[in-house]
Amino acid sequence: MRKPVISAAALALGLALTGCGTQDEDSGGGGDGGTLVVGATAVPAGEVLAYIKENLAAKNGLDLEIKEFTDYVLPNTALQEGSLDANLYQNEPYLDDFNKSKGTDLVPVVDAYLPPMGVYSKKVQDVGELPDGATVAVPNDTTNEGRALKLLAAEGVITLKEGAGTTASPADIAKNPRNLRFKELEPAQLPRSLDDVAAAVINNNYAQDAGLSPATDAVLLESAENNPYANLLAVKKGDEDDPRVKKLAKLLTSDEVRKFIEDKYQGSVLPVTSG
Repeated sequence: MRKPVISAAALALGLALTGCGTQDEDSGGGGDGGTLVVGATAVPAGEVLAYIKENLAAKNGLDLEIKEFTDYVLPNTALQEGSLDANLYQNEPYLDDFNKSKGTDLVPVVDAYLPPMGVYSKKVQDVGELPDGATVAVPNDTTNEGRALKLLAAEGVITLKEGAGTTASPADIAKNPRNLRFKELEPAQLPRSLDDVAAAVINNNYAQDAGLSPATDAVLLESAENNPYANLLAVKKGDEDDPRVKKLAKLLTSDEVRKFIEDKYQGSVLPVTSG
């Protein structure tokens, strides 16, 4: 009878040790120690985080791992499921809509920078030159489509119905004097559509990924004034006070990162006010 008892105890000890090992190796999923795993799109978020990792993280006691994504959905689902500790790539209207539509509980921590959305074209030099019946490509997700339409409305290209908010769609267009047609595409596909449409409204990161400079190549670019679309550091609700998250939030709004953004992007990405 003694042998089975000893084996069971050994098995329990082995399982306990295995559990501890797994916790140490799995750097994602919260906690206030170990590596902070942050999801990001490549540009500019991945580049900003890489600068922090290479120049600021170690001396500020932060072990940072960056996981890059090529879409806008997986960084949030991975954060909700716990394989990420935080992410950096989205604005608050998008985050709010994602939480509402997907049932997630992700929260903003700090605004990091503004990547202005722009209108790009190989056919016109100004949105005022768009011909009658021209096709304009826009993002197909709710908040970025609304953002694109608001950018066109701010320039007088279209008029939106009164009360059209951040989730405006072509159905909310009240006046369309040029009879523009809107082609809804995945955000990542928009740069590749420029040969086929008169213009495309492209998110900053995908424009830069495609070698476009928002500051010089856009025929129309968002203004930073009163702009609600700053990209933010997000975490799962309850992780806002994680010491690692607080360290990264402080670094994202530091003078060093502000200078990096100003020097590297030359107006194509705009830093937020230092926190």
